[in-house]
Amino acid sequence: MTGPQPREDGLWQRARAIFAPVAGDVPACDVALLGVPGHLTSLSPTRADATPAAVRDALRRYSTWSTAHGVDVATLTACDLGDVPAPDGPDGETRVAQAVGRAREAGLLIALGGDNSITYAVARERVRDLSTAGLITVDIHHDLRDGASNGSPVRRLIEAGLPGDRVAQIGIADFSNSPAYAQRARDLGITVVPLQDVLEGDLGSIVTGALDVAGSGGGAIHVDIDVDVCDRSVAPACPASAPGGLSAAQLRRLAFLLARDPRVTSLDITEIDATADAPDGRTVRLAALLVLEAMAGYRTRTVPE
Repeated sequence: MTGPQPREDGLWQRARAIFAPVAGDVPACDVALLGVPGHLTSLSPTRADATPAAVRDALRRYSTWSTAHGVDVATLTACDLGDVPAPDGPDGETRVAQAVGRAREAGLLIALGGDNSITYAVARERVRDLSTAGLITVDIHHDLRDGASNGSPVRRLIEAGLPGDRVAQIGIADFSNSPAYAQRARDLGITVVPLQDVLEGDLGSIVTGALDVAGSGGGAIHVDIDVDVCDRSVAPACPASAPGGLSAAQLRRLAFLLARDPRVTSLDITEIDATADAPDGRTVRLAALLVLEAMAGYRTRTVPE
């Protein structure tokens, strides 16, 4: 991160400090943070592997107190599992699954990408029973491409057993997909909320509808947040971000609302290339705030707004 760091203040706890590093067995905790620096199969050149470390560093810039929701995320037990080594190398997805499995007792797993390819291995291991599980993506793309890349995790999860009619996609954008993939989404029964509907609609209602779709099987829900859903001015470090996307405030609100639902057991934050960020680090800082918004949402499961 650029610029001077804030001075220490005993009455102002840094959010980074609440994550206890865990190298071995993971104790039961509320929130587990896991870096999954996948980037080698990306359809666009990226150094998304540099992002987990950058997000952790950015967490030092923020406190643990949510004014809007009246909760302190420092009251949660939080652990940091470090990074999965070579997650897109040989046997990389097996290593991801093993790391996710270590956090089985965590209430909410937050995976820091890496590109969107990580969604497949993280979600498949975390929800375990795909036949009852659900998936919500906040993304401008369908991610239904053939092969194994950052453009294919939704298709791969469906082929592995996730019912397409329990997938809700929030933010699918104009001129970011093809007619063939739009048809594939319809054929698979995926619920699509276009970006324009998100920009003009009520976020609470949109999230409720998506949760109804993804949760209809009675199982766990994984949430994939692809930050390229944001406007290019907000997320310059996302290779595919475009003018006209969501604001940072809108994406933060979505992260909070989704993580507040007890059926959501895991969430990933993907598609940021920290080495391509603006000098002020705005994309990486947004990712750090998404971590904190998700934690605030998790905290309000027992302390309602």
